[in-house]
Amino acid sequence: MLADMTLAVMWLGLTCYALFGGADFGAGLWDLLAGGTRRGHTQRALIEHTIGPVWEANHVWLIFVVVLLWGGFSPVFAAVLSTLYLPLTFAALGIIARGAAFAFRKASSATALRRLFGACFALSSVVTPFFLGTVAGAVASGRVPPGLAEGDTRTGWLHPTSLLGGVLAVLTCAHLAAVYLCADAAREGDDALVAAFRRRALISGAVTGVVALAGVAVLRADAPLLFDGLTHRALPLVVLSALAGLAGMVLVARRRFVAARLAAALAVAAVLWSWGAAQYPLMLVPDTTVRSTASHSSVLTACLASLGVGALLLVPSLWWLYHLFQHEQRRPEAPDA
Repeated sequence: MLADMTLAVMWLGLTCYALFGGADFGAGLWDLLAGGTRRGHTQRALIEHTIGPVWEANHVWLIFVVVLLWGGFSPVFAAVLSTLYLPLTFAALGIIARGAAFAFRKASSATALRRLFGACFALSSVVTPFFLGTVAGAVASGRVPPGLAEGDTRTGWLHPTSLLGGVLAVLTCAHLAAVYLCADAAREGDDALVAAFRRRALISGAVTGVVALAGVAVLRADAPLLFDGLTHRALPLVVLSALAGLAGMVLVARRRFVAARLAAALAVAAVLWSWGAAQYPLMLVPDTTVRSTASHSSVLTACLASLGVGALLLVPSLWWLYHLFQHEQRRPEAPDA
């Protein structure tokens, strides 16, 4: 019971990271595709204003997941981090480079430096979710056996399911960001920005749906246990994700951007929980279960109790942060010369 509760809390943290941190990564992609210095200035200014107050705070959820995995399921932690240390290292370097570049671009006045740091920020925003997605694909397809580095440390994350996970992670982040930015642009009263991000939200949503449908064949051939779970136990969540994704695109097309945010978030959350439901009670495919890898009940009790106390401080603080900056008007800035 305690092991299942710990797993559920950890999965909730993973969902929060996907919804909030994922949107930040996706904003970096749209920053890359915004255009030249003058043409893309208004889009980049909105992106900076939107993610500036929260991009560091969102990584709290990633730290939360990693620490809880370490404390609650240490054999799984050891197996995943030792077998998949390459993509995890690349993702960590991407997070560091992204944060540094974002801060330095904001502080730089020379156009050449702003372009350099902007390119680093944008490219890091793309490669980081890709590597994190390959890690998820490797775990879901059974490429991580129990033990220290018992799997293929060099190519264990380069199989079809892993690559599919990486591509879907990038596309999902891009779609979330575009939908979120539609509402931000509408709040600013900038019709041109609304049209730009609305178009990107519709395109990215359609591309994500096509890739997800094509991924069914990939999972059937490369990860049959996951495919079986998704088409049986987790099928209601898969259907919910598809319906929520379609509803979100309809709401974007009808310019109901706040409701579209909720629908897009529900679609992404349902995908993550469908993976969890399809794989449960396994932590590592094909035969490593939740209970066999869970820490002692006293450790799990201490983890859950400390999380409850921490949540009393963290959740209201994050809510207040998001609330403040969702109601703050952006000050217009002059584009670079």
